[in-house]
Order: sequence, then structure tokens, then C-alpha cells
Amino acid sequence: MASVERVTVTLSVELVRDIDRREKNRSKFVAEAVRHELDHRRREELRRSLQNPHPESAELADEGLEVWARSLPEEDGEGLVDSRAGDAVRWVPGEGWVEGSE
Repeated sequence: MASVERVTVTLSVELVRDIDRREKNRSKFVAEAVRHELDHRRREELRRSLQNPHPESAELADEGLEVWARSLPEEDGEGLVDSRAGDAVRWVPGEGWVEGSE
């Protein structure tokens, strides 16, 4: 079982009533809502990152996955990277990530 921590959250009476109409376990409902929002924000951060990659990411993309994988310690590279999987993509300024290696 995961450890838990008690927190105090202040919500409007109307919001609590809406929760109670849909779910008997308030904590479960709030935890699911928070998890959903965190997942949403993580996806948005990834989308922004893909649209505006860090300059080091562009350098890595230019070098290629295989070069990066060879730079990893042997025990990490073997199980972490399969350069044959996926589709080749490249960064094109003004367009973003496009399929193809050149």
C-alpha cells in the first residue's frame, strides 16, 4: 500500500455538494481529480517542449539516437534504447518535428 499524507483543502460549499452527489469517498474523488490535472499538465508541458525544444535537444536530434545511446553506460543503453524501434524524425525550425531522417 502506498503511504498517504493528510492535507487540508478548502472548497466552496457548492463544490463539496457536487462532489457528494457523485462520489461517497471525497478523498478518492479529489485524488483522482488531482491525478487527472497533473497528467493533463504533464502532457501540456510535453507539447510545449516538443513545439519549442531546448537547444541541446536539437543538437541531440542532429546527432541521432544511436550516438546518444552509445554515450550511455553499457548497462543503461542495452535495456533502455532500441534504435530500430519507432520512426525517424527530425526537427525543422518553423515546422517542428517531421518524419524522416533528412
